[in-house]
Amino acid sequence: MVDSAIEAVRFEPPQRIIYIKRMGYDIVVIGAGHAGCEAALAGARLGLGVCIFTMNAETIGQLSCNPAIGGLAKGHLVREIDALGGEMARAADAASIQSRVLNRSKGPAVWSLRAQADRTLYKTAIRRALEEQPGLDIRQATVEKLVVEGGTIKGVLTSTGVVYEGKAVIVTTGTFLKGLMHIGLESRPGGRAGDLPSVGLSDSLRELGFKMGRFKTGTPPRLGADSIDFSLAEAQYGDDPPPPFSYSTKAITNPQLPCHITYTNPDTHKIITDNLDRSPLYGGKIKGIGPRYCPSIEDKVVRFSHRPRHQVFLEPEGLDSNEYYANGISTSLPHDVQVRLVRSIPALEEAQIVRPGYAVEYDYVFPTQIKHTLETKPVGGLFLAGQINGTSGYEEAAAQGLMAGINASLKILGREPLVLGRHEAYTGVLIDDLVTKGTGEPYRMFTSRAEYRLLLRHDNADLRLRERGFTIGLVPDDAYGQFKEKCEAIASELQRIRRVRVKPEAANPVLAGVGSAPIAEAATLEQLLKRPEVDYSMIEGLSPPERGLDEESKKQVQTETKYAGYIQRQMEAAGKLRRSEAMKIPPDFDYRGLKGLSSEELAKLEEVRPRNLGQAGRIPGVTPSALTLIMLTIKRNRLAVK
Repeated sequence: MVDSAIEAVRFEPPQRIIYIKRMGYDIVVIGAGHAGCEAALAGARLGLGVCIFTMNAETIGQLSCNPAIGGLAKGHLVREIDALGGEMARAADAASIQSRVLNRSKGPAVWSLRAQADRTLYKTAIRRALEEQPGLDIRQATVEKLVVEGGTIKGVLTSTGVVYEGKAVIVTTGTFLKGLMHIGLESRPGGRAGDLPSVGLSDSLRELGFKMGRFKTGTPPRLGADSIDFSLAEAQYGDDPPPPFSYSTKAITNPQLPCHITYTNPDTHKIITDNLDRSPLYGGKIKGIGPRYCPSIEDKVVRFSHRPRHQVFLEPEGLDSNEYYANGISTSLPHDVQVRLVRSIPALEEAQIVRPGYAVEYDYVFPTQIKHTLETKPVGGLFLAGQINGTSGYEEAAAQGLMAGINASLKILGREPLVLGRHEAYTGVLIDDLVTKGTGEPYRMFTSRAEYRLLLRHDNADLRLRERGFTIGLVPDDAYGQFKEKCEAIASELQRIRRVRVKPEAANPVLAGVGSAPIAEAATLEQLLKRPEVDYSMIEGLSPPERGLDEESKKQVQTETKYAGYIQRQMEAAGKLRRSEAMKIPPDFDYRGLKGLSSEELAKLEEVRPRNLGQAGRIPGVTPSALTLIMLTIKRNRLAVK
């Protein structure tokens, strides 16, 4: 950090002199939520000087919405963050009070880990990681303005009149950009309960020419545990032993708690419909667009009026907390209506609302204005990550924050950026969707968004990305050494089961035990393992390897063997994608000079400025004939990418 003398700087408009003190860093991060913390840690771990700003140091790493990490597709993102050297998975394991793999009844492509987290333990783990990280400073202050000169970021100006210079600035403001909170027809400024919004920074982005929109999100009421009759709800327990997120976690040691399930009913729905005139959502006060896949209970009752009930998932907030999060009834109805709707639900007839639910509106930046590195197109050195890019969820934010921190650092260090392909990671799918397609509603990750789901399993994130994390410099030597040993063990076992043959007299009793047809002649272990009824433990019993494998490695051997044909087909499809992306499109390509593009195609191509032909093909509305025209023009004119 460089601390220079006090000097005068002129900001226009309005014309005024602000006497400031300049302080210099390599990277300045605005916001200390999930995206900001990952970005700051990545930069500092790569040896750069980083300063992270928060408006309230007590809320660093806070789980603002539900007390859980992971879930369908989101668990994949958490595993990828860990494989690359990020922090979220380790913090989730330190805070886990229930952990289980979802979708066990389906194929491994859609299995996903989810953990209930103790809010206090999670926040403590994240803050400790920041405070103990060399080269990382934490500052409590409000950033009012981005300092830009000649189209390049130079730093930030705080409300106290201090300029913090930075070679790169990463904005991770969550729901705080002009945040407006709603409970009933009453509204007040705020990014979440108890915190003020960021107003000046939103205006600064607009002044720089960024196109911005308005989204909304919501939260349900928190209930007092001692007022809930859990005997009237269905208990749901985690896996035993609880599986960890991080590849470095040996075991989860926290006590494990159950969640509980109950349901709304026609009485609940009538209370809601009778009071829609008092809802800011249906009364017209809320203008922002909400998440389609996580709607408020008002939205559910109106849009799905044919459904007699909706699930309510009661989640404990922590080991020492008396609060439960009523997942499934997010609402911005008035407090008195919330009390009645809650008490109409079985197990909640006498429930006390500790904190009412509310909705938050906030500004976001249209993500087609950012590159795959998460650097903005209009301003060099300025990176955006998290809900400011139109996403929802902790995991989507953290993945972006990590990638922004990595790429800001690599740019400063003069190294090649890290851009993950759609065939490599859910993180790659997430960023490519935002950059290429934009989003008209809060973006949430689903397994269905990935074309190569069988390649992008939650259990093989380290096999896909650990090497990348080590090459960048975020994965330490000891973790990388363990990873290499695991890779060698899996490869050796796959070779062994292809080679070792088992005679019928040894195999048939085992096969009969699971209802599988007997063999008439010797078969390889691989041939037996390909059978749906046979799992790796049976193979191991028939012919154990010289060196035992850990459970993760055993699952890898089993999945790679059983799904070998499907995996090969997806790898071939991914190869076609890589070939289409090998044809680069120059950043200054003249789309207006092409005859044959529709006005829609021209507008979208100029807005997105695709990096290659593959990305151009994923832009909604761009036809195959347009792609052919671009390809032929590049070949004919031998256009080179600068």
